[in-house]
Amino acid sequence: MILVMDIGNTNIKIGVFDDKKLINSWRMQTKIGRTADEYGVSLINLLKNGDIKPSEIKGVIFGSVVPSLNYTIEHMVEYYLKLKPVVAGPGLKTGINIKYENIKELGTDRIVNCIAAYDLYGKKCPLIIVDFGTATTFNVLTKNGEFIGGAICPGIKVSLDALVSSSSKLPKIELITPPNVIGKNTVTNMQSGMIFGFMGMVEYITKKIKEQENFKDAQIIATGGFAELIATANIIDKVDRTLTLYGLKLLYDLNN
Repeated sequence: MILVMDIGNTNIKIGVFDDKKLINSWRMQTKIGRTADEYGVSLINLLKNGDIKPSEIKGVIFGSVVPSLNYTIEHMVEYYLKLKPVVAGPGLKTGINIKYENIKELGTDRIVNCIAAYDLYGKKCPLIIVDFGTATTFNVLTKNGEFIGGAICPGIKVSLDALVSSSSKLPKIELITPPNVIGKNTVTNMQSGMIFGFMGMVEYITKKIKEQENFKDAQIIATGGFAELIATANIIDKVDRTLTLYGLKLLYDLNN
């Protein structure tokens, strides 16, 4: 079994693969001050709750957009699983051609999303992969597996938190799609602005990408915590919440 970890700004996504099958996955909160022991105990408990013995894990890979946590996670894996983890980053085989001015600036989550999307949905048409995480990222792949760039926007929750913290009268709300664009109270007004506003952003940016690159047949693949909310607008062709974990597993296989 192979354990994969995607260390994001808000959450750490963890998955265990048996060959190419994802047999279990979990999330834990990203906390900079947490020690290797604290992360290790949490991981061991998650594995045990999933009826997975730590000794069954034969390999580990993690990707991170929080560099200050990398040493902590490496140390945790070495101590609690007795394994040397593969760290996703420059120098590894990816299976795609990355055409980016400085690959060191490119988040590993974006790379592994593209690796997974190309393996699962590419080769016949261009792809636009939209990840609804702490940031909303747009990643563009040609049908020949060339990553040519994309766009980065604020995430839905980040935008909502900024709006609420900057105004004393706006309440915290649940992010759900309201019945109408025109809200009748403050909560539905905010829900309308957030949900339909992001739908409009995704629709416009993906439209401009298709026009610029003449990608009329491009498929739009969405991943991340809020992908289903935006997918209700029928802008998205496919929602795949496990895209990042699958991409990390592919990256592990390519380099072992």
